[in-house]
Amino acid sequence: MEKWDAYDGHLNKIDGLTLIRGEEIPDGIFHLCCEIIVKHNDGTYLLMQRDKRKHLGGMWEATAGGSALQGENPLTCAIRELREETGIADDKLMEIGRVLHYGHQTYYVEYLCNTDVDKESIILQDGETSAYKWVTCEELRKMSRDEIATQRIQNFIEELH
Repeated sequence: MEKWDAYDGHLNKIDGLTLIRGEEIPDGIFHLCCEIIVKHNDGTYLLMQRDKRKHLGGMWEATAGGSALQGENPLTCAIRELREETGIADDKLMEIGRVLHYGHQTYYVEYLCNTDVDKESIILQDGETSAYKWVTCEELRKMSRDEIATQRIQNFIEELH
């Protein structure tokens, strides 16, 4: 059972309220997710393909990331998710934005990881990711809505470029 902290719309933790993955989140309450855009020093971006068994399976994501576990702050969550989903161990992430998504009842905190890792050293997380590739900003722009899972990430990358 995966437990999450509950937050209000200003990313203030609500003490005494625990959320459980898969259970309904009360109205006006949000859970925390962190997403990390990985940019290589050569200017390319890491795309991760979602495992086919997951929601939006087979689609590409321009981030690593996921839900914060109970007790994690946004940066701790981002560091853990980056390591779990890519094998990249980096604690010098830069926060680049926050998005409150009412439909998903999720507060997304977005980070950028600038890295010089060996591009062939990415480690996939079983059950989460099935493939990866490095693309230029131009290649990412050309990807269609049925290929890439999250359009808002393209907007962040557009701003970074």
